[in-house]
Amino acid sequence: MSVGTFLGIMALMFVLELPDKTMIATIVMSTRARPSSIALGASAGFIVQMGLAVAAGGLLTLLPLRIKDAVVAALFLGGAAYLFFSSEKEEEEEGEREAARETHSTRLREVTTAFTVIFVGEFGDLTQIQAANLSAKTHEPLGVFFASSLAMIIVAIIGAYGGKLLQRYVPLGKIRLAGGVIFLGLGVYTLVQLFTA
Repeated sequence: MSVGTFLGIMALMFVLELPDKTMIATIVMSTRARPSSIALGASAGFIVQMGLAVAAGGLLTLLPLRIKDAVVAALFLGGAAYLFFSSEKEEEEEGEREAARETHSTRLREVTTAFTVIFVGEFGDLTQIQAANLSAKTHEPLGVFFASSLAMIIVAIIGAYGGKLLQRYVPLGKIRLAGGVIFLGLGVYTLVQLFTA
């Protein structure tokens, strides 16, 4: 995998995760526990989920090329629709509810809580689906895994240490719009390749 592709995947996953409910949950958990514990637990949860996503993407590569491309295009376009039409207020409320279920405790409990909230919250999430798509599209699961995991770790650290500050300068609506435009572009590009090949 080229450095440009690696950085592109990392940037895409970073942008997609910022307005997500798990990012909100990380921010909320960090108001109730040590940010270092939350960053560690959330990062571990994201890494495990990216591993599962890349494995699922590997299964997609077993499909015939045209069917795989059609599935990937549909997932990209579905992701774009999700970002354009879902309510960021609902995402915030869901993230706050997930984090509110947990309370202050020891460091190990804080790390475990953060891991569990992120691990459960990421199942079927947009970034997990995107990691599976990219793994199938690039046929480079390790590169996708490392790029996606690194992006998720950065998001976890930002959420744990500076989430409130970030939201003051970059509204979630703009972040969601940017992610939606990227997904739409990737979906259209994949469809064009599918029908012109």
